[in-house]
Amino acid sequence: MPKSALEVLADEVVECTDCPRLVAHRRKMAEVKRRAYLDWEYWGKAVPPFGDPKAQMLVIGLAPAAHGGNRTGRMFTGDRSGDFLYRALYETEFASQPTSESRGDGLTLTGAYITAAVRCAPPDNKPTLEEFQTCRKYLERELVLLKDLKCVVALGKLAFDAYLGILRDGGVIRSRAAFSFGHNVQYRIPGAPVLIGSYHPSQQNTSTGKLTAEMLHDVFAGARAIIQR
Repeated sequence: MPKSALEVLADEVVECTDCPRLVAHRRKMAEVKRRAYLDWEYWGKAVPPFGDPKAQMLVIGLAPAAHGGNRTGRMFTGDRSGDFLYRALYETEFASQPTSESRGDGLTLTGAYITAAVRCAPPDNKPTLEEFQTCRKYLERELVLLKDLKCVVALGKLAFDAYLGILRDGGVIRSRAAFSFGHNVQYRIPGAPVLIGSYHPSQQNTSTGKLTAEMLHDVFAGARAIIQR
């Protein structure tokens, strides 16, 4: 059976070497490893999107973590951000289980698809503007290929702005200025899915209480309500 367009795109992501700085960093992290994962064979490549091709909700993160997605090869998998995210997705019936530990752990998503603005682990978790721009073509194609989307959840302001930049350049909105980032703020945009902003489930946000489990649950409960209308 031939691969779907989304599967072809995911393969292209994995093979991408367009950003030399990111390629060097992801490979270095895969070689150096973290002490807790010395027995792991790190993925060390660009991380493909993950989820249901008939998704009605798209979740956009910033970029894979050096010892999370860059280690496991799955978005938001193997780190504390993922622990927070998948628990909320499970509670709102988008995920089949509350944890995501490896590509072979049996996790499936229903009605949800997870991607990122940048597909490689960046140094200090900070992609450059050029790296955002270079990687944007993948997100643009995903937005076209995911034909059933009713809402987009942007995790963090950088992912929020990356998505709005695509809408602006595609003529869907005039500018990003009318859209202020905030947690669980929803925007109904003619010609596009409902946009929901969310604080990123980074360890910094969750350990300080800026983002609680209840707050993240509320975001996806809101997305579920949008889908069921």
